[in-house]
Amino acid sequence: MSEEEAQSRLTEHAAIELPGAKSTAQENSERLSLLRMLNPDVLANPHALYHALREHDPVHWDPYMHAWVVTSYPDVITVLMNYSADRTPAPDYLDRLGLSFMKPFAEIMLQQMMFMDGAMHSRLRGICAAAFTPRRVEELRGVIESIADELIDKVISSGRMDMIADFSNPLPAIVTAKLLGVPIEDHEQLHAWVIDLAEMFGNFQHHPDRVAQIVQSLQDLKSYVAERIEEQRRCPTGGLIHSLMTAEVDGQRLSDEEVIANTIITLIGGHETTTNLIAGGFLTLLRNPESLQQLRAHPEIIGSAIEELLRFESPVQHTARIAPADLPLGGKTIQKGSRVVAVLAAANRDPSRFPDPDRLNLLRPDNRHLAFGWAAHFCFGAPLARMEGQIAFNSLLRRLSRPTLLDDALEWRANAGLRGLTALRIGFDPGLPAAGA
Repeated sequence: MSEEEAQSRLTEHAAIELPGAKSTAQENSERLSLLRMLNPDVLANPHALYHALREHDPVHWDPYMHAWVVTSYPDVITVLMNYSADRTPAPDYLDRLGLSFMKPFAEIMLQQMMFMDGAMHSRLRGICAAAFTPRRVEELRGVIESIADELIDKVISSGRMDMIADFSNPLPAIVTAKLLGVPIEDHEQLHAWVIDLAEMFGNFQHHPDRVAQIVQSLQDLKSYVAERIEEQRRCPTGGLIHSLMTAEVDGQRLSDEEVIANTIITLIGGHETTTNLIAGGFLTLLRNPESLQQLRAHPEIIGSAIEELLRFESPVQHTARIAPADLPLGGKTIQKGSRVVAVLAAANRDPSRFPDPDRLNLLRPDNRHLAFGWAAHFCFGAPLARMEGQIAFNSLLRRLSRPTLLDDALEWRANAGLRGLTALRIGFDPGLPAAGA
């Protein structure tokens, strides 16, 4: 059975209920496959699927994904620590799968730290992480607070807003533009490119009618960064692009292609995940009004609250690795070269690690979640994402009186890996802009 046929067959079975008898091995495989995330109902609440995987088979061979799917906290930690991130598919492999359109993405993945191991990864990561040190992030606090207030000012008198379009998209987009050293007014175009590329990097299945647009977005973003590189050569102004251009790795400068590739992965990571943290976290608070009131009354607990919101509704659902050798895992033997999908969101609700994991607890102790990954590939932008989240939630709860959800039904973006809403319309009591309050 080809991969396309397997996906088609599984989609037909996507409505199978998770609870129920395991009549055959095939039905069980269909019931537990991550490709069920292609079903909008499962995408809206993936935790039922994750729970079934953890309970039935926490290290599960998914024949439809052609991968091992790992969902328990300790096993996910093992994968993140010991398995290889060097997973860029070879061009001939893509041809055999009928995925030749992925070649432009494979070419850029080869130069991105996210898909590297060892010394080269460490050096590239060190260059980018220098832009996200606690001191540099703290210097941005006032800027982020001003941006948050300005965005709220635009909607405060109307008594309603789309949390995505009006706040959680533009806030990290503007901050990321400042970090990169590109014009702030370009943030809307950057966001449009990021949305397209996130669809490719985060999904199991791609829609043929979207491929041409996504490939074009990749080429346009590469051209945009190349133009910024030339501007930095003529008139250096600082920022992450300039840092990548001037840094040395093994005594050599990065090529323009390497600068472009790692600018793009930083842009996606710094923008898309923070957008989803803010919007998904605010939805979680609306669904848990006691926690919303708790945070409003005690803004000093925002640090702990952010960690719990990240655990409870993880913006990054999973990541993939390759077995570097034949290795034991969860009572199975994972053969060298096998693809392994570590489901971070499932590990973050593992009851063996987090007591009462499906309950939101803004003061949860010992909350070492995996939303930012683990070990060598831990998200170097985590300090900035945390600060943006802290400022965003405190600003929203300080200024929006009696927020309520206006949508009867929510639409989650068709992205199994990067979990986010298409829109989040909320209402509140109209108020005055901050300057007039």
